[in-house]
Amino acid sequence: MLTTAQLISKYGTPNDEGTYLVSIDLPYPMRLSWDLNTKVTKIRCHRLVADKLKAVFTDLLAHYGYQQIVALGIDLFGGCFNFRKMRGGNDYSRHSWGVAIDLDPDRNMLKETSRTARFARPEYKPMIDIFYKHGFVSLGVEKNYDWMHFEIGS
Repeated sequence: MLTTAQLISKYGTPNDEGTYLVSIDLPYPMRLSWDLNTKVTKIRCHRLVADKLKAVFTDLLAHYGYQQIVALGIDLFGGCFNFRKMRGGNDYSRHSWGVAIDLDPDRNMLKETSRTARFARPEYKPMIDIFYKHGFVSLGVEKNYDWMHFEIGS
């Protein structure tokens, strides 16, 4: 996982305008986790991770197929770019750079561990492997909390 200094060195200093962001078209529609009737077809992320993030979703679709993605809740979008400090800290959240994404936050909450988080189940291992294949790490795997959160690791 990258330190804040490493993130700034590689991705620049985050700002609330997100001048470093681009929009990517998703290969399948997602749903806002807090409003399931709202479709998400594009997301904004840092320009240097855009191709990697798009490749993650392309590989997820190829592996699971759209129906299984929906059944597993992998299509539940919890956010990517959000300029803010980390909860309970002074450091910038990885979302401030647009280099992190949250999926299915209601069933993979911040303080959940592998005992209760949905993404800790065996059927999600291919999803996690796909994120790692494209340079992202899972806080759930690395720290055993915040299983919804995937961030760039290099």
